[in-house]
Amino acid sequence: MGKKHKYDYFSAYEELSDLAVQEASVLIRAMDDFTDAAALRPVLDEAHELEHGGDMINHAIYKHVGGDFMPPFDREDIVALAQALDNILDEIEDVLQFLYMYDVHQIPDDAKRFATLIRKSCKAVDVAMEDFRNFKRSKNFKQLVIEVSDYEDEADTLYVEVIRNLHVNHADEPIHVVKWSRLYDHMESCTDACEHAADLMSTILLKNM
Repeated sequence: MGKKHKYDYFSAYEELSDLAVQEASVLIRAMDDFTDAAALRPVLDEAHELEHGGDMINHAIYKHVGGDFMPPFDREDIVALAQALDNILDEIEDVLQFLYMYDVHQIPDDAKRFATLIRKSCKAVDVAMEDFRNFKRSKNFKQLVIEVSDYEDEADTLYVEVIRNLHVNHADEPIHVVKWSRLYDHMESCTDACEHAADLMSTILLKNM
């Protein structure tokens, strides 16, 4: 009888982080190519397909972890990290959906700056995830995780700036202020989600040293 193939959780995580980078790229492209909110409909479908791909990977992780005799680390952490990576995809999809639902008429430069930072955060998670399977021996893993946190700190600073810009420069446009305040909240949540995934990787490292 042939040896049973062991499920590769690390490859699954790498697929999830790569999907996040792809979806962040979709967000940037949607903003760069923006004409009107109605034209975002195909972009929403593209983002949802990526998010659905993440769901399928998560289902596979859940399916295998329950019956895995010797998982690479605690089952609870395996599931938590999968959920954290999937949450990044959910948060980015939310931003695109709200751009469409709020019927925005233009994309401010501040939003494009935020979208670029989201992609950098996702890429930093992706690079750290490529090294994650070697976390016990890697000399670079800790620094890669720190880079994700650095981007989240940058996002916190940017958030304060863009919200102030809204209230200073658009005080006579209350609907605009409300729409974009909520959108920036969702954009900040994307970088928070990236940091949460990186924090979980750090916790797993500490628990398995």
